Amino acid sequence: MSEQTTSPDVSQQVQELQERLAKLEEKDQNLTMILMSGEFDKAMAGFIIANGALAMGKEVTLFVTFWGLDVIKKSSFSTSGRGFLEKMVLWMRPKGAMKLPTSKMNFAGIGPKLFRYMMGKKNVEGLASLIEMAQEFGLKIIACQMSMDVMGLKQEDLLDGVEVGGVAAMLNSSYKSNSTLFI
Repeated sequence: MSEQTTSPDVSQQVQELQERLAKLEEKDQNLTMILMSGEFDKAMAGFIIANGALAMGKEVTLFVTFWGLDVIKKSSFSTSGRGFLEKMVLWMRPKGAMKLPTSKMNFAGIGPKLFRYMMGKKNVEGLASLIEMAQEFGLKIIACQMSMDVMGLKQEDLLDGVEVGGVAAMLNSSYKSNSTLFI
């Protein structure tokens, strides 16, 4: 019987594949999500996914930017000490999860109420409840500092427990995760 030898090219390719696999195995089984939308249905999907991953024992980081900040705003806060344009932006945008429009079928604000009613009839958790539940299960929420600055938001305008950070915080989380979702 002749001894089979492996060519240097194949050996090198196998070694490279083993190194790639090792790098993939090093990644945490975590999830990073980026929430850019401030629409009710998209926020619902994001928090349902987050709660599902948390229930599976995964660490989940939610980076919230631009219109997504509407989802994690308190329902009321003071605009004193802010410039005219900041006050206008804050006045025009929804305040909190219960005031978000839907991406389709908004019908001048009736759409979200209709969906919340139908969800209640089907015993589906509401968005505010999903947010609270996710935070209790350990969801790490990071609000984008740059977006907050542009929109005139302060940390005290956001739900309790929300951290503030920049894109580096999101990228750091994403590099350590095996999945990153953009909503």
